[in-house]
Amino acid sequence: MQPHPNVQAVQRALDDAGARDGSGGPSQVRLLPEAVHTAAAAAAALDVEVGAIANSLVFDADDAPLLVLTSGAHRVDTAGLAASLGVTHLRRATPEFVKRHTGQVIGGVAPVGHPQPLRTLVDTALAAYGEVWAAGGVPQAVFPTTHAELLRLTSGTAHEVA
Repeated sequence: MQPHPNVQAVQRALDDAGARDGSGGPSQVRLLPEAVHTAAAAAAALDVEVGAIANSLVFDADDAPLLVLTSGAHRVDTAGLAASLGVTHLRRATPEFVKRHTGQVIGGVAPVGHPQPLRTLVDTALAAYGEVWAAGGVPQAVFPTTHAELLRLTSGTAHEVA
């Protein structure tokens, strides 16, 4: 069976960038038996700490998409983040906004594989883990990577988000 087109796009982006997992090997998208819509569910399925899950949260930042890759161990402080970024309105994006800007659905938004690159912040808390897991384009797909790789792959900025 052929993987979902979003999973193919994510794997292609990882391959094209020479993405690496925590052990230095090639980063490969893994399909889980069931969808994992929360960091806790992903952590349980992978048998890792919830903090090692890189939640992909898309925000509407003054009508522009902002991807925040945050540790599953905490919540984004939207007021503090908006103030530090100089953004007037920072709110969770609607499912339609997310789909339009990423080509993916909430619960499966990957850090890569979007129609256009997104402004991305990578939670500094993820640096505490030798390997982190990010969504792979659909809710049952994940891939292993590192904080440094997330910064490199997304051209993101390390930022405290909680």
